[in-house]
Amino acid sequence: MKQEWKPIYIDLKDKVVLVTGGASGIGYAIAQAFSANGSKVVIVGRDKTKLDAARKNIGGKVIGIRFDLSEIGRLPELVKEIKNAVGEVDVLVNNAGINLKKDALNVSDEEYENIVKTNQTAVFALTREIGKSMVARGSARPDPSGKSIIMISSMASQYGIPKVVAYTASKSAIEGMTRALAVEWSPHGVRVNCIAPGFIKTAMSSKALDGDSERKSKVLSRTPIGKLGEPSDVANAALFLASAQSKYVTGVILPVDGGNSIGF
Repeated sequence: MKQEWKPIYIDLKDKVVLVTGGASGIGYAIAQAFSANGSKVVIVGRDKTKLDAARKNIGGKVIGIRFDLSEIGRLPELVKEIKNAVGEVDVLVNNAGINLKKDALNVSDEEYENIVKTNQTAVFALTREIGKSMVARGSARPDPSGKSIIMISSMASQYGIPKVVAYTASKSAIEGMTRALAVEWSPHGVRVNCIAPGFIKTAMSSKALDGDSERKSKVLSRTPIGKLGEPSDVANAALFLASAQSKYVTGVILPVDGGNSIGF
């Protein structure tokens, strides 16, 4: 279903926005939101069919690029392709990630490393490659909102969740990376922030929770707002963090979770 968005951040018009994992779920909503605000959106993913469908449904200035982010050595090629297609990236949303639900005692070294490679190492490598240009341009031609990098972590980094040790470790690292890069790059006009989504109503989460009524009840009972979030809730936070409205905000970890992380 297509979310109806009203453009409210005029400073995002014509900015080049890269959203990884932008063909479905939260990433799709984020891509929709930026497109509705006039941004030139690039969505990256591994599934060409999903990318083509997302691009068609979103409309506007959206292009899709099929790319496996775990191919870290090829990331400079991706950045060059984006530059040639639409220009230098102004906003990077690191949304793509993978998970593994398994007892920690049974997680192999290879499985752990695979999660960390995709969710942590690839995120840093892409951010570094995009950051090279952002830092240079931000120092030379500062603008009100600056360049913006938005990480997507998880409630798993806020408190312990069983059977997702590799995912938890990788997302906790993303939050530390956010703070470190914010300190290093913000003086050069590049703000770095992070969104930590709670239980958001996506196809994946619905499948998991609808088949486990006990878990769903537990989730809702400790969420003060009393319902699951929508992908658009995360997208609205991303718009704010990328816009001039948040020009004095950097290095923050913003939970978008209906209060779940502070619920009792």
